[in-house]
Amino acid sequence: MIKRWDHLKEGGTLRGKIAAVALLILFLAASCFPGDSTVSHLSGRETPSLGFKKEVPADFIPRVYKVVAIGDSLTKGVGSSTKKDGYISFLRDLLEKEKGIKEAVISNFAVSGNRTFQLLSQLKEEEIQQAIRDADMVLMTIGGNDLMHVVRENFSGLMLEHFAREKEEYEKNFSALIRAIRKINDKAAICMIGLYNPYHEYFSHIEEIDIIISEWNEASKRILEQHPNTFFVDISQTFEKHGDELLHEKDYFHPNDKGYKIIAEHVYSVLKERPLDGGRGHFASDGEEQAENEK
Repeated sequence: MIKRWDHLKEGGTLRGKIAAVALLILFLAASCFPGDSTVSHLSGRETPSLGFKKEVPADFIPRVYKVVAIGDSLTKGVGSSTKKDGYISFLRDLLEKEKGIKEAVISNFAVSGNRTFQLLSQLKEEEIQQAIRDADMVLMTIGGNDLMHVVRENFSGLMLEHFAREKEEYEKNFSALIRAIRKINDKAAICMIGLYNPYHEYFSHIEEIDIIISEWNEASKRILEQHPNTFFVDISQTFEKHGDELLHEKDYFHPNDKGYKIIAEHVYSVLKERPLDGGRGHFASDGEEQAENEK
């Protein structure tokens, strides 16, 4: 009997030791795998989550990128050997090289001879409005015919004052044009291709023409800067540097294929600096890109 009791006592002691070790293991396990607020607080970090909180990159799934092109003969493509599209075809090819773009669909509503007030009136058309509503970007060239109007109306006695008066009208119309686009679509990027000087062949005697074009381009920039997600593409220096080799040999006014290709490359270069965002899909503007970098 005594031996049996001693055996039971030894067994009980052994079971007690096992129970104590089990409790210790449970305590250590709870310490190693933080599951309560106390451990998280002591670590100085929030409790890890199995959920994926990081946003999916915008270019993760390539998609259709919609562009609406409006404006004058430069966007129409006059002077191009294909007799259509001009820089549009070159730009389409460049955009479709983007990782996030499966296809670039460009709807071209440009009209040769368009001045700013005429383009403003054209925006009232339902077909164009619907295209702009669905667009990721609105691309345009405008203002060249406003300048030419001054030349035609005052050819015999052209003076700087004539350009100054027309510039005021241009600024008013261009500002209204940007507001009208924004009213239709408040998210799409707006890209304006600036003026260049094609007048060397005809108006080499007007030394101030480069200054006039520069002032008109600066006016366009100032207006665009008042609106988010807008871009200005300056092509004036390139055309000044290369001269006639970028102009169509029949009129020395509109670009040739080489000129249109360079315009497309300039547009793409400006857009390339702003990656596609994760929302609407437009290229982020300077302000948006800076905000993203500060995150």
